[in-house]
Amino acid sequence: MDKFSGQNRTPSHLYPPIDPFDQRMLEVPGGHALYVEQCGARDGSPVVVLHGGPGGGCSPAMRRYFDPARYRVVLFDQRGCGRSRPHASVENNTTWDLVADIERIREALGLERWIVFGGSWGATLALVYAQSHPEAVRALVLRGVFLMTRAELDWFYGGGAGLFWPETWARFVDPIPADERDDLIAAYHRRLFSGDLRTETRFARIWTAWENALASIHNNGSGGEAPGEYARAFARLENHYFRNAGFLDEDGHILNRMDRIRHIPGHIVQGRYDMICPPRRAWDLSQRWPGSDLRLVRNAGHALSEPGITAELVRIMDTMTVG
Repeated sequence: MDKFSGQNRTPSHLYPPIDPFDQRMLEVPGGHALYVEQCGARDGSPVVVLHGGPGGGCSPAMRRYFDPARYRVVLFDQRGCGRSRPHASVENNTTWDLVADIERIREALGLERWIVFGGSWGATLALVYAQSHPEAVRALVLRGVFLMTRAELDWFYGGGAGLFWPETWARFVDPIPADERDDLIAAYHRRLFSGDLRTETRFARIWTAWENALASIHNNGSGGEAPGEYARAFARLENHYFRNAGFLDEDGHILNRMDRIRHIPGHIVQGRYDMICPPRRAWDLSQRWPGSDLRLVRNAGHALSEPGITAELVRIMDTMTVG
């Protein structure tokens, strides 16, 4: 939800706004077309940005974490969201489809290896991609770690986070009948895929507001109201992935395969008071990844736009040795 959470707090650490030097639609198997853009230095060190959600889409602000004189920055909207088409579609839309898409983009752009930069769901996807194609990854820069485990989903959709935000949790739970509240992901799925656009949009906005309300440490519990078209894609895609446990082989899939990328340098930036993705998973990841650098940011939550998180990410990219 970085598009709508805390954007007015974006600090001066970011580089100035920049326009892409390349924009294209890339046709991929399964009836999807991906929006892909490049900005920065054409001959710079390649870095691919993986947005959150699933379904969040990329935004112009995401271009600004990288020195445009040093980096060739690749951003794309994952299947079903942003400017990719078909919009809000979950057909042929799994983690493994996205991993294959990242490789297709790398090959289409003629890149040998790149830095993979992702936050929240983007961190999940970055890790799964790196474990699948370690030869293509030079380094990982992750923020707000989410490992797609049952415990994490239970925390956010089973009432854990609601212990801290009871009034906000009530707004998420109350529209669901009492006899369906034992599985809120399934209850919302029935409504987000009802086939009635008004119903889908109404419940998509409620789903989206719950997450948006907890994204920033500065939030007062109000999730606001995201645009209907954005909310519908975001909520449907998130719900689809979460209902299917990220299409991963088993609970703990990522941690169980860390030996595949133990040689890849990793940087982890985590808000100390992240209510969406609690820091325990970032800690667990760092313990399985001896070469990683974990930076816990005090007075920070989950959002990419948190000042402390922004500063750390820019600092990492500025000091990274690039080839």
